[in-house]
Amino acid sequence: MTTVINFDLPDEAATRALGAALLDQAPDAGGRTLWVALHGPLGAGKSTLVRGALAALGWDGPVPSPTYTLVEPYTVDREVWHLDLYRLGDASEWDELGVEDAAPDCLLIEWPERIPELASRFDLHVSLDYREASRVVQLQASSPTGAQWLSRLRGYFQPIT
Repeated sequence: MTTVINFDLPDEAATRALGAALLDQAPDAGGRTLWVALHGPLGAGKSTLVRGALAALGWDGPVPSPTYTLVEPYTVDREVWHLDLYRLGDASEWDELGVEDAAPDCLLIEWPERIPELASRFDLHVSLDYREASRVVQLQASSPTGAQWLSRLRGYFQPIT
């Protein structure tokens, strides 16, 4: 089973569509929180992807980037937390956020590399980057749940080589 898919996102609408597909195709984790790492440089579309995901769930309010708030929780038909770890200095600051105790259905985490201790918890990595006038994305499974998720997402986009 392939655990990596690469494809282009030609515009912002496609980035939002990826976000929508991401949560639409999320597997049942048996009560466990689904962990998604969002990688990419500033402006690559991480928060845009989250906006698409939340809109697909029915969220019609604003979806600000959690750059300064660190955590933005949303509850529609599921509890989804959008986090930005860029400003965290170490794992003790992660603990202070209380994410582990809250146990939302899904965590969408920007800048996860800031807290390397979290690396083993992710089910899926979404890496966005610039490519001429579009974005290139890589989806990579990092758990059995992530592999199941990736296989569900496989038909949504045309892979590139």
